[in-house]
Amino acid sequence: MQIPIINRSHHPLPQYATPLSAGVDLRANLEAPIVVQPMARVLVPTGLFMALPAGVEAQVRPRSGLALKHGLTVLNSPGTIDADYRGEICVILINLSAEPFTINDGERIAQLVIARHEQAEWLPTDVLEETERGAGGFGHSGRK
Repeated sequence: MQIPIINRSHHPLPQYATPLSAGVDLRANLEAPIVVQPMARVLVPTGLFMALPAGVEAQVRPRSGLALKHGLTVLNSPGTIDADYRGEICVILINLSAEPFTINDGERIAQLVIARHEQAEWLPTDVLEETERGAGGFGHSGRK
């Protein structure tokens, strides 16, 4: 799939790390480092703008290493970029650790996954088809 992209950052375009990678890393595009205090959230620019085709979204997801080692994660995970959005891709990060974390220019801050989707046509009804699970919700299937 080809996606038009404008790169106003001073970093290379995102690339897949391996042939089987699902996502590409997004890099911070900063004039100065950002210190994220514990429990604080920040909006980090990437300098990237894109035009997704209809029926496609971009999902912004956390990087597992930042989450495990530093408690830094994407706050609205996964964040969705719709096909009609043309603004700069920015990432909402939160520091869930007890220590401040410094984001430097060029740091890999999140992953971007391109995914196809469909829009639903809602069919109002008064009765839903029965299933074995039924209305069983959170924790209904137990631990095994």
